[in-house]
Amino acid sequence: MRQPGTQLVVQQPLTMVDVAVIVWADRWLIVIATLVCTLGAVIYAFTAPQWYRADVVLKPTDAKQTQGILSQLGSLSGLASLAGLNLNDNRTSESIATLKSRELLGGFIQDQNLLPLLFARKWDAQAKRWISDDPDKQPDVRDGVTYFNDHVFSVEEDKKNGLVTVVVEWRDGKTAALWANMLVDRVNDIMRSRALAQSEYNVGYLKQELTQASVVTMQQSIGRVLESELQKLLLAKEDKEYAFKILDHAQPPRRRYWPKRALVVAAASVLGLFGAGFFAVYRQIMRRDRMALLRLQTDVPG
Repeated sequence: MRQPGTQLVVQQPLTMVDVAVIVWADRWLIVIATLVCTLGAVIYAFTAPQWYRADVVLKPTDAKQTQGILSQLGSLSGLASLAGLNLNDNRTSESIATLKSRELLGGFIQDQNLLPLLFARKWDAQAKRWISDDPDKQPDVRDGVTYFNDHVFSVEEDKKNGLVTVVVEWRDGKTAALWANMLVDRVNDIMRSRALAQSEYNVGYLKQELTQASVVTMQQSIGRVLESELQKLLLAKEDKEYAFKILDHAQPPRRRYWPKRALVVAAASVLGLFGAGFFAVYRQIMRRDRMALLRLQTDVPG
């Protein structure tokens, strides 16, 4: 009989033999659970919406920064900064940030009227209006950008070779390829328009300073910078692939990207097998602990 104050008996851990015995005893439970998971995965794999992946491979067109411009300007460099004159041409980071920006995606969603497609369950196609009359339950552009970023659009950067891949996943392969190419064209147009506006401003400013400069060396420095800005202006006017050079346009994929049926079924089968096995072992451990506790309680004197 157990005396008061004695320590509880610590249960010995299960050995591999114990686990094998437990699994064999519950083999039918494990088999049924595995079959159920496999059947559910098969049903999902053949009924889930099919998604297709299209991508565009890009190379950022990062021109070399203008070397020695600020030193050539001398005292004019401070005035240029105050005037908002941007003399550098390092646009890779800006191009990638613009490509990922809410402004670009929001404008694209609005121009292409994609909200009814992105939120098809909330859209009445026949009446061509949202199902709910409550404005708070009707998705807007902000919701569209969030959904687009989470499920449709992504940007992959390869730090080793500097290439950028724009990826679009959608339920129709042709649409996915079309959107991917359009997004790249859109970011090129935006960056090109910005460069044109900046270069035109810089050229106007430098021309004004050139007419007011009285020192010959200052005129020569401003003239060299003006020549560089005119080259940038000409490049921005003629180069449609201003921010990104397209190395490989998106093509409509032949095969779906998701669901990967074999992978889904295999993963579900393994999950069902190991999940049921773990449950069987855990149940046996809990049963053993309860029996040990009951034995200890019966040994305690009343």
